[in-house]
Amino acid sequence: QVQLVESGGGLVQAGGSLRLSCAVSRRTSSTYAMGWFRQAPGKERDFVAAIRRNYGIPIYADSVKGRFTISRDNAKNTVYLQMNSLKPEDTAVYYCAAYYIGSSSLSRRERDYAYWGQGTQVTVSS
Repeated sequence: QVQLVESGGGLVQAGGSLRLSCAVSRRTSSTYAMGWFRQAPGKERDFVAAIRRNYGIPIYADSVKGRFTISRDNAKNTVYLQMNSLKPEDTAVYYCAAYYIGSSSLSRRERDYAYWGQGTQVTVSS
């Protein structure tokens, strides 16, 4: 069982930055991938970014490309989401997620992710 705990959310003004962290309860194998999703009030949960454990290029939603960066520190079993140039439309609960990827490509589909954190609120004021 993999447990995920997010932190780093908060209130920030438009144009500001936040870094979210996701602590993973145990060391995951190289065949696990990590992702970030977000859910705004009254909307479905949307893909934000994903990364493999050891290699490959991360993938991003078009809405955050160039502003957000996903990274991981395997020694600390932690995944990060650096969010710059934040906009009010980035306001949402942000979720960390993980799944066994094997040799497949990174997924943007919520249903592929087996493990989820409890979420952390990000609010961007205008």
